[in-house]
Amino acid sequence: MNRKLIVFVPREALDTVREALFAAGAGRIGNYEHCSWYTEGTGTFLGGEGTSPSVGQAGREERVAELRLETVFPADRQDDVVAALRRAHPYEEPAFDVYELLA
Repeated sequence: MNRKLIVFVPREALDTVREALFAAGAGRIGNYEHCSWYTEGTGTFLGGEGTSPSVGQAGREERVAELRLETVFPADRQDDVVAALRRAHPYEEPAFDVYELLA
């Protein structure tokens, strides 16, 4: 069974995050590798007390141009894929979702 990862990344981190995910086993569809999709959007956040945001400052709402990156991976690779994402992503707390795919 495959799963889909959706993560929001700053443009300058796209290739670093993609490569880390692919190295961990994501992005394979049949005989194709490095499969992903991304589009632009705006992320918002407000860092609370004790945070150390890589963009902006704690206590102030920020609006950041980001890319929504999607890729698939085998369910048994989830721990490795999520660990690779956390290591490669520049944010203190990256925003991501994992969905189980039905087909």
